[in-house]
Amino acid sequence: MLNKFLPRRLFAAIALSGFALSAHAVDFTVAYQTTVDPAKVAQADGAYEKASKAKIDWRKFDSGAEVITAVASGDVQIGYVGSSPLAAAATRELPIQTFLIAAQIGAAEALVARNGSNISKPEDLIGKKVAVPFVSTGHYSLLAALKHWKIDPSKVQILNLAPPAIIAAWQRGDIDATYVWDPALGVAKENGKVLITSGELSDLGAPTFDAWIVRKDFAAKHPEVVRAFAKVTLDAYADYRKDPQAWLADSSNIDKLVKLSGAKAQDIPLLLQGNVFPLAADQVNQLAAPTTQAITNTAKFLKEQGKVDAVLPDYAPYVSNQYLTN
Repeated sequence: MLNKFLPRRLFAAIALSGFALSAHAVDFTVAYQTTVDPAKVAQADGAYEKASKAKIDWRKFDSGAEVITAVASGDVQIGYVGSSPLAAAATRELPIQTFLIAAQIGAAEALVARNGSNISKPEDLIGKKVAVPFVSTGHYSLLAALKHWKIDPSKVQILNLAPPAIIAAWQRGDIDATYVWDPALGVAKENGKVLITSGELSDLGAPTFDAWIVRKDFAAKHPEVVRAFAKVTLDAYADYRKDPQAWLADSSNIDKLVKLSGAKAQDIPLLLQGNVFPLAADQVNQLAAPTTQAITNTAKFLKEQGKVDAVLPDYAPYVSNQYLTN
């Protein structure tokens, strides 16, 4: 009797296994950073896992350059990067695509001079130690600011430090200034003076943005996962932008941002106001010629500064708006 029913049981087990596989589409790894944005609430709530029907390994990184290295190795499938490391990665022709603009950076990144460093105006930066993560949006903005002020970068001691190292160096008094984002920015502003923000540099013709990128091979195999990821992010942005004050009044939102970003609760409102989080309708247009042109302009600037060897004739293959609809 046992032998008679064994095939049926085996068939049932296979059927159930197949159902589980279809319900649990794919496991993947996401590289995130400590930026303050509304989608971190969705991250904390497990909304991405629910929408993608996947197990997600969330890994925190301190800079876009580190994220690019992990994505290039294949260890990470989706990553959060700034426009400068994105331009550098595309120039290297890495197999990536920008599928979402995460934020247009404003006051959430800034150049801060430490109190007691004798820096009161841009010219005072000459000869001083300025820390910034290399090939980051902060690095790009620092070089753009120096160019605007007609200061030769070689006359400034620009040090390559990750944000945690910047915090430690700042607290020891080892550096005079830094161009960085939170939580390091918040630490610097406690006893420092803001010389310029990325929002002000954007008005001067040097805009920066953050983006979500995906490996092309992963996107080709699992486009539904990328679409789900984009939708969760955009829903979070829409929820915030519908009524920012009500959103900020919900203490659970603040708690989740503090936990994932390391920023102080009292700084969250200003940090959110320091960036623009584009909604779905804006993304469709931005993830075309405007973003392609912004990456091209960034690559040209990086080449001018000796940070990349060449500029590609076309960056369109590294930008796509096809994942914005289900």
